Amino acid sequence: MDDEIVMFMKVWLTTISCLCYCYYISCTIPKGLFRLISILPILYLFLILPLNLYSFHLGGPTTFFLVWLATFKLLLFSFNQGPLAQSPPNILHFISLASLPISLNNNNISKTKPKWLFLLKVLIFPFIIHAYNYTQNLHPHFILLLYCCHMYLGIELVLALTAIPVQTLLGFNLQPQFDEPYLSTSLQDFWGRRWNLMVTGILRPSVFHPVYRISLRFLGPSCSVSTAVLATFLVSGLMHELIYYYLTRAPPTWEVTCFFVLHGVCTAAEVAVKKVMLRRGWRLHGVVSTALVLAFLAATGRWLFFPQLLRNGVDKKAIEECATLVNFVKSKLPLHLLTFSLF
Repeated sequence: MDDEIVMFMKVWLTTISCLCYCYYISCTIPKGLFRLISILPILYLFLILPLNLYSFHLGGPTTFFLVWLATFKLLLFSFNQGPLAQSPPNILHFISLASLPISLNNNNISKTKPKWLFLLKVLIFPFIIHAYNYTQNLHPHFILLLYCCHMYLGIELVLALTAIPVQTLLGFNLQPQFDEPYLSTSLQDFWGRRWNLMVTGILRPSVFHPVYRISLRFLGPSCSVSTAVLATFLVSGLMHELIYYYLTRAPPTWEVTCFFVLHGVCTAAEVAVKKVMLRRGWRLHGVVSTALVLAFLAATGRWLFFPQLLRNGVDKKAIEECATLVNFVKSKLPLHLLTFSLF
């Protein structure tokens, strides 16, 4: 693990150097093709840097931030769009905007959430980790539910802790990753407003809006929206396929791409059906629609989203790393706190 941490530091020092180049060199080149060409070597480096990391908790976030978020932000920056095109006042702000899920909008939705809800999530997370000790006695469906909760709570809690120094030092708010996705009343609500908001925020300007504008020249508004939705989900699926490769180092099976294409088709169909239903005054009760959405997500996730990760032991690797971290923290706790934690 020590070697992994050293390599992690090297990867991010290289990343910072690359972003310094973008700030001092690429910023001076006019937007368009020539700026894009100047950034291509950086995009290539961002693709290969995460290959040096093998742990789930260091390699996974690094892959997500560099291969997806930073790459898409730099592509938008090439054409003077996106958060990096808003003239960050200094190099520190530029690096932060490029490599972290920072929101320039100070009206962060996380401020409106009750504090007790965050505390509840903090308390639930250790129980999820502890439950992995009894997986041999648990039903596979319940274990899958644990994986979903682990992913959801783990990312939200890490981002919440990261937000404190980011806001203190830079005055920025981290863009929230989730907005209570278990309350989703439709697929459109789940994917567009509640789940993986960092990805949603970067896919809209980089994929959805360009495809919509191009499609509008040949198709009507409704067909253009459906085309843009399908294109966005397809790109999301391909990016997930790439991230799966970094996590598993196994050839792609295209299952996760099929998962997102399926959800893209269903979301586009749902939008069209909802328009007809609303015109006729039909509306499903929120409890019913939420139950249907969560059931559909669970069924398709078990079928297409998780199998590749489970076959390649990514779940076991993540659990082992969590256990190592817990043991490390326990070894550093004072004796009286350690005794309290055991009871």
